[in-house]
Amino acid sequence: MTRPGTWEVTVCRDDGEFGRLAGEWAALYRQCATATPFQSHSWLHSWWVSYGTPGCLRVVLVRRDGRLVAAAPLRRVRGPLPVLTHLGGAITDYSDVLVDDAHADGAVPVLTAALGRLARTAVIDLREVRAEAAAQRVYALWRGPRHRLPDSVCMELPAAPIDELVGRLPSSRAQRARSKLRKLDRLGIEEHVVPAAEVPGALRRLLDLHQRQWADRGVTPEHLRPRFAEHLQRAVRSMVESGDAMVTEFRMAGDVVAADLTLMSPLLSGGYLYGADPLLRDSKVDVATLLLRNGARESSASGRARLSLLRGREPYKSHWRPEPAVNQRLLLARRRTAVPLLLLAGCAAGRRWAADRLRDRTWVRRLRK
Repeated sequence: MTRPGTWEVTVCRDDGEFGRLAGEWAALYRQCATATPFQSHSWLHSWWVSYGTPGCLRVVLVRRDGRLVAAAPLRRVRGPLPVLTHLGGAITDYSDVLVDDAHADGAVPVLTAALGRLARTAVIDLREVRAEAAAQRVYALWRGPRHRLPDSVCMELPAAPIDELVGRLPSSRAQRARSKLRKLDRLGIEEHVVPAAEVPGALRRLLDLHQRQWADRGVTPEHLRPRFAEHLQRAVRSMVESGDAMVTEFRMAGDVVAADLTLMSPLLSGGYLYGADPLLRDSKVDVATLLLRNGARESSASGRARLSLLRGREPYKSHWRPEPAVNQRLLLARRRTAVPLLLLAGCAAGRRWAADRLRDRTWVRRLRK
């Protein structure tokens, strides 16, 4: 039995134990103001079931008087370098640790010390960390080798109704946006928020529309794999029930012509995945405007601060003058693992340099000569 006023630190390595943490984890998640939907237990546990490697789970749990007040969802990556990284993998736009804001002054140092013990044998590599994330507090307290690198760029808008977002645009672009909105109204496209019980069928329709939309246009291969569909089916229904996700179908003349999956937290909401019937593109319907209007309505009505367009600088996002928010990669080590940290940081910097050069058309022309 834990004595009053004491801290308890454990590392969960068992799949079944991780699944049984759902209630405790949900309570902690609600007490961490900077958490995103990707830190919910529904998302992380479902991802582990679909993508996890047996024997590699490492979830650090910090309890105060028996109550879970901090957690770091990690996994060991098998490879040439010893690395512990976040659960969620490449399909997760933001990673973080969870810290109960009411216990942060005590919990962050305890969590940092626990991670320090793990870092004696493996570099801790946290990808896609937001600037305001709880993991930044761990980084600030870290005693040992550490390195911060830029990661993906996410585009964000203020959480405001669509009319206000249009009003932020230059007059000519605003005029075109209003014309697109009027066309949507004339077509009579109706929005239907899918209740939790109907989510499985709606997700199947969404993934089918997504595949048809991107046919012959370079669809992300992972979005077509059974494990991805299984992960969404497992995670999203419970996330809808808890208010962490919303599935919307768009119907025209009774037919579903588009569908959208939005993930939500008190901090932000963001459209994670959508699918649209190619007939909309053939009819010159601006699907991005359709989705943004829906997302703007939800985010502004709920009182969230930001409407995230998530990772990527796709041209359709830039039309709305979003602000770039650069995620960060946090590398943490101890003296024994300093060399692997330097190797990881060097490789990451080299890849970024090469990517920047390839985007530089002048440099590419010189290379080709």
